[in-house]
Amino acid sequence: MIDLSFIIPVYNVEQYLAKCLDSILVDNAFTGQVICVNDGSTDGSAAILEQYAKKYPNVEVITQPNAGLSAARNAGIKAATGEYICFLDSDDFWEPNVLNGLMAQIELDKLDVLRFKFQNVNVQYEVFNPYKCDRRLENDYSEVPTDGVSFLNARMNTQCYASMFIIKRSLLDGCLFTEGIYFEDTDWMPRLLCKAKRVASTNTVVYNYLMREGSITNAVNRCKQRKLLDDKMRLVETLQKQSKELQEHEKDNRWFARMIADTVISIITIIAVQFYEERILYMKQLNELGVYPIQSKTIKAKLINISPCFVIMLLHLKNRNK
Repeated sequence: MIDLSFIIPVYNVEQYLAKCLDSILVDNAFTGQVICVNDGSTDGSAAILEQYAKKYPNVEVITQPNAGLSAARNAGIKAATGEYICFLDSDDFWEPNVLNGLMAQIELDKLDVLRFKFQNVNVQYEVFNPYKCDRRLENDYSEVPTDGVSFLNARMNTQCYASMFIIKRSLLDGCLFTEGIYFEDTDWMPRLLCKAKRVASTNTVVYNYLMREGSITNAVNRCKQRKLLDDKMRLVETLQKQSKELQEHEKDNRWFARMIADTVISIITIIAVQFYEERILYMKQLNELGVYPIQSKTIKAKLINISPCFVIMLLHLKNRNK
């Protein structure tokens, strides 16, 4: 079997950690490298990691002060020795008996990157779909290998989850996660894929993503909304630079146009709901980034292209009347 390293960032997940680790070590009988990065946990996570490291010789624990998900993943990348790596968030878990099939596909097709399917589960571990009927989230899970840029444009939606891929470690040279930001996956994943020569998918459901209160994705209180908004603005600029680089090499950049459009629509919604009093400042920043016209066919995008200020006012009034 191809040599694989799992990288598992850990922060205050004592309730979920054993299920996460068992899904790899027990349910998939994995004997390769498992790197657990304890990112300054203050609960019982460290003790659980110690128990697993004693029981399983292939479990390695790195302990560091709390620095965030990106820093923890980067620490794991630097410690990884496998030819391929895979990220697993410590409150999520894998389906049983899926690993051998994934690695066989990678070996047979000589892949740089393999994407697999995921499903959302609640805290009772019941499968559910919070995004019903949203065609923007459809993916093409073709098993036929293609290059990374073509994969982005033709087969990938705007959900960028690093944990849904097995990746050749050599691609990560000079391609670490940006630390200290939200949306680190959306910043990182296109950079990585644009370097890949052979990318494919599998229809196999592998990953269970736990949607719970207190997770990074759900942490949207007023204090964090400020940074969330500022990081979305930064993400737009980053995506624009990557898109321009593809244009300069006469490569398709449709995925970046879609991602920028979705991000700008989200920014405008946040401004209207949370920071209406600062709308002029943020609208000026968007104008300076040259985001208009938004490349999207949605009704909201069409209205924004006519008058973003008017849309912000409408969204603000709608939110006030709730």
